[in-house]
Amino acid sequence: MPNPSVHTPSRRARPAVLAAGTVVAVLGAVLGLWTPSASAGAGPVALGRPPSAAGASHGATPAAALVRRVTASKASVSPAATKTGVSKSGAPKTAATPPVVGAVVSGRNTLTYCDEAGQAETLDVYEPSPLPTAPVPAVLYVHGGGWVQGDSTLAPGSLVERVAMAMVARGWIFVSINYRLAPQFRWPAQIDDASCALRFLRAAAGPLHIASGHIGVMGDSAGGQIVSLLGLAGGSAGSSPGRSAGFDAGPYASQSTAVEAVVDLYGPADLTTPDWADAPLIQVYAPQAFGTKLGPGAPGAATTAALVAASPVTYVGGHAPPFLIVQGEQDTVVPPDQSEELAARLGAAGDGPTLVMVDHAEHGLLPAAGGAVTPSISALAAETTAFLVRHLAPPRHGRTGVS
Repeated sequence: MPNPSVHTPSRRARPAVLAAGTVVAVLGAVLGLWTPSASAGAGPVALGRPPSAAGASHGATPAAALVRRVTASKASVSPAATKTGVSKSGAPKTAATPPVVGAVVSGRNTLTYCDEAGQAETLDVYEPSPLPTAPVPAVLYVHGGGWVQGDSTLAPGSLVERVAMAMVARGWIFVSINYRLAPQFRWPAQIDDASCALRFLRAAAGPLHIASGHIGVMGDSAGGQIVSLLGLAGGSAGSSPGRSAGFDAGPYASQSTAVEAVVDLYGPADLTTPDWADAPLIQVYAPQAFGTKLGPGAPGAATTAALVAASPVTYVGGHAPPFLIVQGEQDTVVPPDQSEELAARLGAAGDGPTLVMVDHAEHGLLPAAGGAVTPSISALAAETTAFLVRHLAPPRHGRTGVS
């Protein structure tokens, strides 16, 4: 059986507590308010935005060299739906006619994909220039933020933005979603929305130029946990494991939530392990999402069962798509053991993941004491892009359309 492919520089001691002066920076990374600076290999400015002072300070490469900038458009969507049952979360499951999507343009298009509990959620679809003339692969990104904050904005100079630019430059589609946040909306609203976004992309594949059989997902921190669940607990309607996890509230119930590749950036994998006792920052947010702190919990308690159901490792079983897992060695928000455990379990199940341990990197791949982030952000972006191309591009098609 395949073992995890592990790329790790020198193994260093992991700090039990944050060094002085880094608490605010790491907290900002958890909430999606900070991105790696030039010392971590930061680069181009955000897609669909004018160059910023922050981007300039990072020594930004003009994004116009990779993708034509177009003013974001609001394309209309008609999510007409009918009730078809109740999901695990208690929300109604719905079926829908194909969404009516207005004209899309090169650059960023903001669409409403779901409207659950009176909360309309949007996603940003980044289309290449020129627009594809046939379906092309797509990558769906889910942001982090401890399940309580964050949005679909692509942070300037971040690994995610670099990958997005590379995808669009290749002529592919990149999608970044908003989703319902705790404490107003507790788990599993977050995974329900991400699942709904996947179904929406397939339901609207035609006007969005998406090859529905060539969709990968990418997420960081809490978003890494969410996309790992999409990879392990998603599937075609009525299949096994398929919808067995119950993360399927919302419209387009006939569409598959299967994905062809997963990029998990330092996401929680097992919410019930004792090592969360050494991660105080995330324990501030977890009760707002799950009603309890992360950790073993009381046997048989409803909150413990909820943590088990929200843990990607629960669904490992020899059916996973390809996984690329990236983890900072000095992460004090999500313990590195989380990524190592997920990789080990996937490997034991025969799924052969790739695990990249990043030296001198805190949560969010922020620089930690002792040296430069290794591999660099630019190198990690290149490796991530290559992984997605390898697993999403059909043979001998390159930039051309696929089915």
